[in-house]
Amino acid sequence: MQNRQPPDHHPSPARRSFLRGAATAGAAAAAVVALPHAVPSPDATPSEPARGAPEGGGGYHLSAHVRQYYETTRV
Repeated sequence: MQNRQPPDHHPSPARRSFLRGAATAGAAAAAVVALPHAVPSPDATPSEPARGAPEGGGGYHLSAHVRQYYETTRV
């Protein structure tokens, strides 16, 4: 069997950093799976409620500036 690399050959720094990054990503993924599910603290809740449809109907309506925008997008 023939050795194609010279005896003093070292892997390139780019290859080393790729392998180091892959190992770090694998370790992080394993840590996420191994750790118990975190419960958010009361401070982590949003301060204002999520926005839904406006009270009393409302929502989208075709206004003058929206019509003007649609006119500018016609081909």
